[in-house]
Amino acid sequence: MENYWNKEIECMSREDMKKLQDERLVAQVKHVWDNVPYYRKKMEEKGVTPDDIKSTDDLYKLPFLSKADLRDAYPYGLLAKPLSECVRIQSTSGTTGRRVVAFYTQHDIDLWEDCCARAITAAGGTKDDVCQVCYGYGLFTGGPGLNGGSHKVGCLTLPMSSGNTERQIQFMMDLKSTILCCTPSYAAYIGEALKEMGYKPEDNCLKAGIFGAEPWTEEMRREIEKSLGIKAYDIYGLTETSGPGVAFECSEQTGMHINEDNFIAEIIDPDTGEVLPEGSKGELVFTSITKEAFPLLRYRTRDICVLSRKKCSCGRTLIKMAKPMGRSDDMLIIRGVNVFPSQIETVLIAQGYPPNYQIEIDRVKNTDTFDIYVEMTDEMLSDTVKDIQTKEAELVGAIKTILGINPKVHLVSPKTIARSEGKAVRVIDKRKLV
Repeated sequence: MENYWNKEIECMSREDMKKLQDERLVAQVKHVWDNVPYYRKKMEEKGVTPDDIKSTDDLYKLPFLSKADLRDAYPYGLLAKPLSECVRIQSTSGTTGRRVVAFYTQHDIDLWEDCCARAITAAGGTKDDVCQVCYGYGLFTGGPGLNGGSHKVGCLTLPMSSGNTERQIQFMMDLKSTILCCTPSYAAYIGEALKEMGYKPEDNCLKAGIFGAEPWTEEMRREIEKSLGIKAYDIYGLTETSGPGVAFECSEQTGMHINEDNFIAEIIDPDTGEVLPEGSKGELVFTSITKEAFPLLRYRTRDICVLSRKKCSCGRTLIKMAKPMGRSDDMLIIRGVNVFPSQIETVLIAQGYPPNYQIEIDRVKNTDTFDIYVEMTDEMLSDTVKDIQTKEAELVGAIKTILGINPKVHLVSPKTIARSEGKAVRVIDKRKLV
């Protein structure tokens, strides 16, 4: 039997959902126009006023927002509520030193946690479950989002955060965790660690896992399900739109249902910005129609995917998004962290290295490997092996400071990285993610 957190919304007729979205969009556009001068200016430049937006059919008239806008407007330029009404920020790394900071009123947090409660319930969660949350807490949205959703459902919540696998397993076994929430690569690692400790999949009490924040394949899903003895569910979200819970998988597992009462999804041609018909592959765009403090209209996610209204066996009528099939920009997701080659380039140039480098990513035993090959200058060739190792360690430290994760840096001789006559091949991603 399928479980619903809010059946009225999750199984709402298309006509009623459209009406609800129309009302909320019209109100949201007026709210943004009145309170966000940055976006109002973008609307004026496009010759659009709130009077032009009478329903979701007019959504295409509004200007897009991009990561660059969030950077330009940092920190308060897109805030739509007084700071006195905001109770929290969450943050993610941006393309440069500037981070993306999203603001929340208490109402925003309640709605976000409600979305996460839907995801947990769709995975079979009830008040009788023990939900172990191993996403990072703090500024990252994973931990706080699933933590709040778990509380709403009434699960006994273990706010473990990430890392310390020995302790994770101790609590998992002693407290008989039934739902695991973390990145898929960490779930795979826990599965391996359990096996090394002599446990079989049937020795734990887990029944489901809710995994997101990084790309993963169907093959990886099957491996995790086998190693932990669970059903593995996908979840999708962005800090910019709230966090995890924007979309979630049901028992059918043929895509993630988007919480359409809070987010309107579009697919556009990434080059022209033209809205594409349902079923087309293109860039995913979200409009937040219930967020108060940080309501983004037509935010370009850069994720490439497909939307489908095909009837779902779970009974939900919410539109589905496929797993993202790549990106329309150069952002990489490595171990759940957003990484832009430009961030690495900035570090190299600041340290006196030529901008000739190559990033190589692979996945070994379900964990991302992250190697950076950097050409030395001619002057460095006379350095001893020890000097070179010291320089590599310094670069690792500088890059970790920016990204928050450790790469493996290899300093190589000048002119050993292949040159390209066209666009330089900066990234070699050997992971089979699609």
